[in-house]
Amino acid sequence: MPKFKHKPSYLYHKPSGQARCRIDGKDYYLGPFGSPESREQYDELVGEWLSRQDTTRVSLAVDDLCLLFLQHANGYYRHKDGTPTSEVTCLRYALRFLVKAHGRCRVRDFGPLKLKEVRETMIAAGLCRTNINRTILRMKRVFGWGVENELVPGEIYQALRAVTSLRSGRTEARESEPVRPVDEGTVNDTLPHLTTIVADMVRLQLLCGMRPGEACSLRPCDITRGTNGVWTYRPAHHKTEHHGKERRIFIGPTGQEILQKYLDRDPEAHCFSPIESEAERKTTRRQRRRSPMTPSQESRKPKGRKVKDHYTKDSYNRAVQRACESAFEMPSDLRNPAAAVFRRKELSNTEREKLKLRLSAEASEWRRKYCWSPNQLRHSRATAIRERYGIEAAQTVLGHSDPRVTEIYAERDFAMAAKVMLEIG
Repeated sequence: MPKFKHKPSYLYHKPSGQARCRIDGKDYYLGPFGSPESREQYDELVGEWLSRQDTTRVSLAVDDLCLLFLQHANGYYRHKDGTPTSEVTCLRYALRFLVKAHGRCRVRDFGPLKLKEVRETMIAAGLCRTNINRTILRMKRVFGWGVENELVPGEIYQALRAVTSLRSGRTEARESEPVRPVDEGTVNDTLPHLTTIVADMVRLQLLCGMRPGEACSLRPCDITRGTNGVWTYRPAHHKTEHHGKERRIFIGPTGQEILQKYLDRDPEAHCFSPIESEAERKTTRRQRRRSPMTPSQESRKPKGRKVKDHYTKDSYNRAVQRACESAFEMPSDLRNPAAAVFRRKELSNTEREKLKLRLSAEASEWRRKYCWSPNQLRHSRATAIRERYGIEAAQTVLGHSDPRVTEIYAERDFAMAAKVMLEIG
């Protein structure tokens, strides 16, 4: 039996402050130690090294299997234009739990009980039941890929498949709260606290029922102006494109009026730019400033993270959350529990930790009561369309997949969706 070589370590090079990895007697410097870039380069180097080894089914460890699978995933889970999908990030997140719990365990020794141990760590970490089930399925997918490539014994994968998903009411894992429609009055109260660009994103999404990511990625080149008074938005990427399905979003007269001022730009550029939004926010803040700015403040270089050229669903959601905190006057101690605790110099470390936990819990409860997310806008539009036009129209306008809807009804459904948005969008 060939002897299995241990994978190269991720090391710290003290003189340069860089991450270092030694492979086959040669040192590779990966960039600043601990940075995401250095970790990614380390994974690529080790993945290539593993592919050259005699990784037999007998000696392969779980973390080595995960590295090989991630190398495969980086090339497999991609959009048509070659950009990686969000599934790669989801897989990296899922496999962290597996590697942390049983990374050095041999694949031949990994079974259902160890997988259930990983699941228990996720329950203890506070993950919700549905998220845990999705994460476990991704872990099983890794072992299935290993069987396909003769890295994992088939009986191991079959045994892991016997681990059933957590059922509602039959587990200690917490249940996630269902996404509820947001009241239009609540949205209107929040709009004045948003920048013009984000407010227009909210209005357009509420009218058309598009997903938050679809609102963020909208570009002029994706818009087709129809002769029937309805515009059609075909996203470059969408949730079900890998299934060969088409996604059309119809924009009626009201939505067209909102979108019109963003179409006079580079066709390939995103309509809603966080750079422009941030410039507007800073201008408004300067106008509201009561005290004059000192020369040192004027000459000070701006700090903070680099602003991207387009919103992501996460940055879009954060902008809405901050607006909700301002609109509904979130207490300052709840906005930043760490700063509130830091100001309490008279407390002991134990008392500070307890206060921080209490403020964090109160902040979470406050946000559940007053804050809403962009995804709720989609649910609001779905509810309104279903009440007025029926379930079939709602499914088509929002792009929901239903096995009962066959291909022969596709054109009829698209015409129905266009008619609906002509009246209400």
